[in-house]
Amino acid sequence: MEHTDLNPDNTHAESDGRHDHLDRNLLLSIVLNSVIVVAEIAGGLVSGSLALLSDAMHNMSDVAALCIAFLARRYGQRPPSLRHTYGLKRLEVLAALVNGAVLLVVSTVIAREAFSRLLHPQGVQGGLMFTVALIGLVANLGSVFLLKSHVHGDLNMQSAFLHLVQDTFSSVIVVAAALLSGWRYGPYLDPLASLLVIVVIMHSGWSLLRQTLHILMEGTPAGLDLEALKQDIEQHFPIRDLHHVHVWEVNSGQRMLTAHLVFDDKPLAGVEATLEAIRRHLAEEWSIAHATLEPEIDRCQDRGLIAASPWGLNRELSDLKSNHTHTERGEGHDTSTTIR
Repeated sequence: MEHTDLNPDNTHAESDGRHDHLDRNLLLSIVLNSVIVVAEIAGGLVSGSLALLSDAMHNMSDVAALCIAFLARRYGQRPPSLRHTYGLKRLEVLAALVNGAVLLVVSTVIAREAFSRLLHPQGVQGGLMFTVALIGLVANLGSVFLLKSHVHGDLNMQSAFLHLVQDTFSSVIVVAAALLSGWRYGPYLDPLASLLVIVVIMHSGWSLLRQTLHILMEGTPAGLDLEALKQDIEQHFPIRDLHHVHVWEVNSGQRMLTAHLVFDDKPLAGVEATLEAIRRHLAEEWSIAHATLEPEIDRCQDRGLIAASPWGLNRELSDLKSNHTHTERGEGHDTSTTIR
């Protein structure tokens, strides 16, 4: 069985520089959002604004999301070990899962209070509410600017960035509610603003949960067509068949593949050259940098794109072992077994 990992080594210095820059920006964003939380809790309690308190809770979840993202990145950069042969990259996906769950829990708490406020509207101090909301908006925009260039291909950072974008949007809504707080229907705008923020948060939080659960369940990466991959490899390389294909992600963007390839009977050197060419093709055309390829001639009876049963081989070996035991005990008439 062939095994490879095509991650390049000649860009480590540049990559480390980007990682350090992102870590600094994450820490700065944590500080900014912590200041927002303190200001909005104090401002919400004094002004009586539920929108400010809901935004403070959302910002608190931002701080938690950023802290989790930072810790996941630090631990996720540790090299593979005998205990964790893929390293700790999956921590970034777990962090995104926690962040998505936190978004939904926080949204439920705020929505409950908002409905209560709609039934029993309360006046707010619009001036104080506006000042604090505006400070929060500026700080959120600063955090978004710090992290916007680091979200591509990183689900962990996407989840943290999503928190910040949503909170920026919610700050805009709170500022608008504060400006209109003196209007006749001003007391209703505060809880309505909270509910509008909740709708956006719950939609994004559910989407984030679906993505992370798909990765943790080792689903085929979004946008990757296994049938198209099979046809591509069979058309471009001298193999008779590609089957038992599995593609998954350790974390967002880090794709893995295992597959069986059927060759004509040929020298091993030729097989190895073909496998190397296929690995390069998978990395360049399909963004699959880690491939485990198993060459064979006519071993598998089941040549489906994916295995009909992942436990089929184990059952077959178990049956063969059982038959062999019966034969030794004189319980059967066969004197040999054949593994195909």
